[in-house]
Amino acid sequence: MKIMEESIQKAAVLIEALPYIREFEGKTVVIKYGGAAMLDPELRRSTAEDVVLMKYVGMNPVIVHGGGPAINGTLKRLGIKSSFSPQGLRITDDATIEVVEMVLAGSVNKDIVSLLNTAGSTALGLSGKDGNLLFAEQKETDDGTDIGHVGTITQVNTKVIETLTAAGMVPVIAPIATDRAGGTWNINADTAAGEVAGALRAEKLVFLTDTPGLLRDVNDPSSLIHQLRSDEVTPLTESGVIAGGMIPKVEACLTALTAGVRKTHIIDGRVSHSLLLEIFTRRGLGTLVSH
Repeated sequence: MKIMEESIQKAAVLIEALPYIREFEGKTVVIKYGGAAMLDPELRRSTAEDVVLMKYVGMNPVIVHGGGPAINGTLKRLGIKSSFSPQGLRITDDATIEVVEMVLAGSVNKDIVSLLNTAGSTALGLSGKDGNLLFAEQKETDDGTDIGHVGTITQVNTKVIETLTAAGMVPVIAPIATDRAGGTWNINADTAAGEVAGALRAEKLVFLTDTPGLLRDVNDPSSLIHQLRSDEVTPLTESGVIAGGMIPKVEACLTALTAGVRKTHIIDGRVSHSLLLEIFTRRGLGTLVSH
C-alpha cells in the first residue's frame, strides 16, 4: 500500500509540472550559478540534474557562473594581494586579471562543464572572449577610483549562444569579456547574467544564492519578500534592505526585465532541486522581481 501511495504522489508531481513543461518548451532560462550550489557535493549533483531535466523537456538552460572563493584561494597561494573598492568590486590589476581569467575560464568553468556532462547533458564551456561573446569597456566608479580591468558589458553576441542551444548543448559562460583591441575584462557574474538574459530575451533569469531570497531582515528568514516591484528597489536600497551582494543581483534583474525578460527570480540555492521547485511548481520559492 505504501508503495502505491508513493507512486501516486510521484504521478501527482508530474501532473503538476505538466503545464509548466508545456509553457516553457523551447524557452531560454539563464541561470546565475554560484554560492553553496557550486561547492556542496549534494547541491552540485541536484543542480546539475535540474539543468539536465530542463534540457530534456525542451528548455534551453544557459549557465553564467562566478568563482570568487576559487579566485581568492589562488591569489592567496600565489601571494597576490586582493583588495576591493568601496562599492565591493575587486580591484583588478594586471597580475590579478591573469589569475581571474585562469580560474574562471579555466578550472571553474571546466569543472561545471564536467559536472553537467556527467549528469547527462552536453555542456560546452565559454568565456566572453570565445566568439566575441561579451564585449566590454572599463567600468567607471562613482568616486573615480581606478579599479583596473573591471568591465561593463557593451555588447552580447547572442548568435554564439543560440547556435549552441540549437545544437542541443548547454552553454556555460565565464564572465570574462574582451574589447575591440583584444583586452581582458573581469565582469561581475550577476551583472553578466542580467546582460546575457536581456540580450537573449530569455523567459526567465534565476539567481542561485545562499539566502532564501531578499529578506527585510537578514537575520529573519520569515521576512522573505516574495515579490519585489521595480518601483520598490530605490526605497529598499536607501533603507538598507537591499545591500551588499544583493545589490548587483537586483540591478541585474531590472536590466533583464527592461530588455524584455519575462520573469526574474532570486532563490535559495541551498535547497536541493531549487531550480525545479521554482520552475515546475505552483508555489515556487524565493523572491520574484518584476516590473
